[in-house]
This record gives sequence, structure tokens and C-alpha cells, in this order.
Amino acid sequence: MPLYIRDDEVDALATKLQRETNAPSKTEAVRTALVNELERNRTKVPLRERIAKLQAEAAKIGLPNPDFDMKKFTDEMWED
Repeated sequence: MPLYIRDDEVDALATKLQRETNAPSKTEAVRTALVNELERNRTKVPLRERIAKLQAEAAKIGLPNPDFDMKKFTDEMWED
């Protein structure tokens, strides 16, 4: 089923997007914009969920070893 743009502002936006993205047609510009928006929507994760994931990863790692000697570790890495 074809898509008809009857709104002058939407048509102008499609034309502008076509020019700015060098799309071969307004249809292709709109197609790309819609695909990108759908992908952006699918990958959008609420901040609360992103923070919870980071907190879980940090909990897995645990607290740093208080006896770890960073200077000694670095020196050993750079020794030849």
C-alpha cells in the first residue's frame, strides 16, 4: 500500500532529509528514517534498567583487593 504525504510540513521535512542524506528519492529518505527510528526505539533501554545492569556487573566483580600493589604490578608488566 503506498504512502501518500498530504501534510506540507511533512513533505518539506522529507525533501530536506532527502537533500541532507543524498537519498535518491523522498521515498528512500523516509524509508531510512523510519528504519532508523524503529531501531532506535527497539534499542532504547530505560535508565533504571541500564543502571541495574551496571550494578549487577559491579557486584559480580566485587570490591578491590586492598593488598594489591599497583606499582609492583605495573613494574612487572614493563620488565623486559
